[in-house]
Amino acid sequence: MEHAKNIVADIKKGVIKPIYFLSGEEPYFIDQITNYIEQNVLSESEKGFNQMVLYGRDVTIDDIVSNAKRYPMMAERQVIIVKEAQDLSRTIEKLVTYVENPQPTTVLVLAYKYKKLDKRKGLAKSLKKHGILYENKKLYENKVGDWIRNVLIDQGYHIQPKAAQMLVDYLGNDLSKVVNELNKLMLILPKGSDITPQSIEENIGISKDFNIFELRKAIGEKDIVKAQRIAQYFSQNPKDNPLVLTVGQVFSLFSNVMKYHGLPQKDKATVAKVLGISPFFVGEYVTAARNYPMKKVSACIAMIREVDVKSKGVGASAFASNDLLKELLVKIMN
Repeated sequence: MEHAKNIVADIKKGVIKPIYFLSGEEPYFIDQITNYIEQNVLSESEKGFNQMVLYGRDVTIDDIVSNAKRYPMMAERQVIIVKEAQDLSRTIEKLVTYVENPQPTTVLVLAYKYKKLDKRKGLAKSLKKHGILYENKKLYENKVGDWIRNVLIDQGYHIQPKAAQMLVDYLGNDLSKVVNELNKLMLILPKGSDITPQSIEENIGISKDFNIFELRKAIGEKDIVKAQRIAQYFSQNPKDNPLVLTVGQVFSLFSNVMKYHGLPQKDKATVAKVLGISPFFVGEYVTAARNYPMKKVSACIAMIREVDVKSKGVGASAFASNDLLKELLVKIMN
């Protein structure tokens, strides 16, 4: 994340490299850098003759190099962007000759999504010398809540921990989807707003009472009535609450409770770090650990694994799958 910010910051300062090779598992950051270059390096009057967008599936490395070697027309530089450059993965090493001697008046951007270069080969080594080699990793789901908070702080907003967790539980670590929903909120709510669970429910459509966050909390508190109400809501809204994902979240809860039991030190900071959660949620794991001793946790995990197999269609009819979650909750809280 910081590397992506630094690249954009340098471009804003006028420090522009001849080649940007943007790679990795998280397309959001690649798109952010690519879009910034596409929109800001050239003026509108310069773009007509000096900005070109190519697609990896439609071109060869020779085509890219040929265009990159052209001189700009009535402008200081030209910009060539190759989107979906990962489609050129079989021949990408052929680019090394150009990278070793790039055209100084060309800004060449390659969006190489979902893949990375082999660092042992020549292209990666040359890019580090003559341009920018950017790589990223998919953000782990337990880090997305903090990322959401930082994005909103940068825009002048705040978000309550439960509201952030509702977004994570609903959208996972697909940052593009998360940002789309955050943009909706920022269009509706005035700058400086504190985004609450009610804000999420009213503007995005995620129920503040019937969601995976509340289900996990109800299980931890052994609140069978609340848990079954949520399970009933999920069964009535299966598209928004797929059983496979719900079972995975319940497994995650008990996996973390087991880790908690095994901790020699159980202060808030240690628990938050080991479990990969916000300190705000540590109390919920303390409650869950009190309600589920180690032996019970092991039994619960075994039951969850059994339901997980059935939720994927093994040994359970389509009709019975609607009741699998309810049955699991009864067994867990018994």
